[in-house]
Amino acid sequence: MKILVAGATGVIGRLLLPQLLHAGHELTGMTSSRERGFMIEQLGARAVVADALDRERVMEAVATVKPDAIIHQLTSLSQWNLEDNARIRRDGTRNLVDAALASGVPLMIAQSISWAYEPGDSPASESVPLDIGAPDPRGMTVDGVSALEQAVSEMPRHVILRYGMLYGPGTWYDRGGIMEKRILHKEVPATEAVTSFLHVEDAANAAALALDWPSGIYNIVDDVPAKGTDWLPAYADALGAPMPELREGKAPWERGAFNAKARGQLGWVPRYPTWREGFGLSLGRSNDIDE
Repeated sequence: MKILVAGATGVIGRLLLPQLLHAGHELTGMTSSRERGFMIEQLGARAVVADALDRERVMEAVATVKPDAIIHQLTSLSQWNLEDNARIRRDGTRNLVDAALASGVPLMIAQSISWAYEPGDSPASESVPLDIGAPDPRGMTVDGVSALEQAVSEMPRHVILRYGMLYGPGTWYDRGGIMEKRILHKEVPATEAVTSFLHVEDAANAAALALDWPSGIYNIVDDVPAKGTDWLPAYADALGAPMPELREGKAPWERGAFNAKARGQLGWVPRYPTWREGFGLSLGRSNDIDE
């Protein structure tokens, strides 16, 4: 296939490009800077420089590439800027979808998140509604996710991947990442909040496999939703950091997610089935963060 990867130099894109090239696809990576374009070309793909928020440039780039599929991995997360990320999800996705429809692209695979569900007492399946109407700053995130998913659903074929909280090379949870720094300074208490994690390699693998998946929304998370009182001490131990303060309670929406649909309908199996072994394996090496 001829594939355009938008956000090709992010933490998922950098792992995804070699997989797609190895599978024999004709690949173009979209990035917002010429410097990152060189990174794409060094991997063996073509590069196109286009800011996702520049509508005319995105329309031009997609029309020039004429891909069979677009894999949307656009984010703005390296500095924890949730407002910029919501704008990318809302406006950047709108531009990308409109460009795809104008150029007759039949398929889009898009990155979403699995912690935007409405409050509940157990991990969420894909049938649970999004938490529309939540107060800010959560409301801003959920609104961005909703706008992204509605836009992508206009595509003839569309696969929306609701990823778990990413860890592994280059993420917030890697050595040198934002979470390591906060936990080393004991800024994050361990509560009863439930999180579903996902190793970044499993995120990239799912995006590659999704080229053959039917249209739909899928939770792409590991097998074990985890309370903060369980995962945070384990993460701190893997870092060699002080043990976090333990606190009761959680927000009603901090519920995690189930991956039964992806596992049962698609046969998807994460390489890192739980965060327990994943943290130790991913933190056993040093890696400078570079989103």
